[in-house]
Amino acid sequence: MRTTQHGADRKPVTTSRFATTLMDILDQVEYRRVRLDEQFDPVYRLRYDAYRREDFIPANTEEVARDDLDFVPNAMCYGVYIDGQLVSSLRLHHLTAEHRHSPSMTAYADVLHPKLDAGMHFVDPSRFTADRDAALAYPALPYLTIRLAAMACEYFAPDYCLSSIREEHAAFYKRVFGSVEWEGVRFLGGGLKFPVRLYAAKYSEIRNRVADRFPFFMSTPEERAALFSPGSEANYVAAIQPTARMAAIAEQRFAPREAAE
Repeated sequence: MRTTQHGADRKPVTTSRFATTLMDILDQVEYRRVRLDEQFDPVYRLRYDAYRREDFIPANTEEVARDDLDFVPNAMCYGVYIDGQLVSSLRLHHLTAEHRHSPSMTAYADVLHPKLDAGMHFVDPSRFTADRDAALAYPALPYLTIRLAAMACEYFAPDYCLSSIREEHAAFYKRVFGSVEWEGVRFLGGGLKFPVRLYAAKYSEIRNRVADRFPFFMSTPEERAALFSPGSEANYVAAIQPTARMAAIAEQRFAPREAAE
C-alpha cells in the first residue's frame, strides 16, 4: 500500500494494492464510443453472446442484441478494450425532462416522471456485458467498465446515478457507489426476462469517498469531453485513453510509484 496526503485538513489516503493494480491495468485499456447506426458493431454481438449464455433473450439470426433505447437521442454506448480486444461494454442514458427515455423508465416511470417534472436529472447505466474469457482473466473488469458511469456523473452532474439491477449485483453498487434501493422488483423492457430493483446513488455526496477508495475512477475533463460531448465525429473513431492516473495524482489521491519507493 501507498499513502498520500491531500491537503493539510485531510487525513492521508492509503492506496490499496487493489487500486494500484487497477491503475496499472488501465494503461492497457481503451474506451470507444459506438456508432448507434452501426448495426453489427462488435459491442452488439458481445451483448448477444452474454445474454444468450444465460437465456435472457431469444435467439436471432443476426446474432446481435439491440433495442429501441439504443437509438434515442440521449443514448450513449461504449466498448471497453484491453490490448485492442473488446472485453466489455456499457450503455448510458442521460435522463432529463426533455429526454425521458432510458431502461429505468421502462420499469419505474411512475417513480421517475415526478422527479423529472421537479427538475431532476439522472445518469442511467445499463447493458453491462462482458466477454466470458476476459471476465475470468480480469476479475476486476466490472470496475473498469463502471468507470464510464462514474465519469458520466462527473460530466453531466446529475442528481442521482440510477441502477436497475438484479438483486445479486446490488452489493457491488452499494459498496462502490453507496447506492440505496428506491423501488422493488419489476421487469425492464427490451425483451429481458430477469427481475430488477431500482437503486440510486447521489454521486455528488460520495464523489470524494469514491475517489479515495477507487482512484482509478477519476478522469480529466479532456477525457470526459472526448467520451460524452455531442456532435463530434472524432468521438466515434478515436480510442480514448484513460487519464485516471493523471487526475488522481493531480488531486493527491494516488501516489506515483516512484514516490512510494
